[in-house]
Amino acid sequence: MDLLAVGLGNPGSEYEQTRHNLGAATVDLLARRHGAPLRRARALSALASEATVDGHSLALAFPQTFMNDSGRAVRALIRRYGILELARLVVVHDELDLPVGTVRVKLGGGTAGHNGLRSIEAHVGGAGFARVRIGIGHPPGRGDGARYVLSAPRGTEREALAVSVEEAADAVELVLRHGVDAAMNAVNGR
Repeated sequence: MDLLAVGLGNPGSEYEQTRHNLGAATVDLLARRHGAPLRRARALSALASEATVDGHSLALAFPQTFMNDSGRAVRALIRRYGILELARLVVVHDELDLPVGTVRVKLGGGTAGHNGLRSIEAHVGGAGFARVRIGIGHPPGRGDGARYVLSAPRGTEREALAVSVEEAADAVELVLRHGVDAAMNAVNGR
């Protein structure tokens, strides 16, 4: 596999439309774009599929563990798809520290308090994977961060995040076709 793209989120219909599931929504969009519907892979604790994009092989996955245990599924996916270099793993996730609707690509870095990223780093032995970050902003006032990420956006925010999911899918395709540096230059310069 040339690239493994993992979209973070929580399993179950009650979480489907939440801010925390934007990564999963992105991977689902990529699967639909390339005619590779996600299917349950019990041994991997994930929904997964494989696609070919302009001659490049792309594995897509949405862990079916809860967010805080995403690393367990990602470790199994890495083994299954023969990802020997962490830079060939792209994790798509929501990001509180970016304004709503902002998409950024990054290689490595910290977790910014994101429990899914923390779990992945612990299970894969490092932080050297690529990230496609979808900005959701901070909760208004002194709102509870956990409640905020697990709630569904409304109105114009929902519309902005739908566009962001499209842009995040484009960013994953850029990483696949041209590499992380080229994707960072193209996406982060907007």
